[in-house]
Amino acid sequence: MKQIAVTLLGQKHLRNDWFFDFDSAAFQTFFELLSQEMRTLGFELTLVTVSEPVITINSYADLLNSIKVSSSDDCHHRHCIGHIIGKSEQLNIMHDIAKAVKRLAFAPETIAPDAAFAKVCHNCGCGC
Repeated sequence: MKQIAVTLLGQKHLRNDWFFDFDSAAFQTFFELLSQEMRTLGFELTLVTVSEPVITINSYADLLNSIKVSSSDDCHHRHCIGHIIGKSEQLNIMHDIAKAVKRLAFAPETIAPDAAFAKVCHNCGCGC
């Protein structure tokens, strides 16, 4: 099975309107269902939470950039969701996580190389 990791980075919220509770039962249920779906398709999905780096959340784009998706099997390491999906159409974090996971799983060639955004810092914690 191919491995895909979803990593939640530390978050500092300047505004509560973009806060999302990743410890909630709703998110845990969503992630378990997504994991089950992906498992039937040949992918092992894991959720990782780290406290560093801390991303300052002042917009939905920042929230997207505080979540990384990785698949070492396809040489995709820690892409933020904003990098993978671009602009969110629904501003629904669970929908956007599922969209990023599925794009990485089934269409990794559609994800721009890391160097494509080297001159534009989008606050994802990569250090640029």
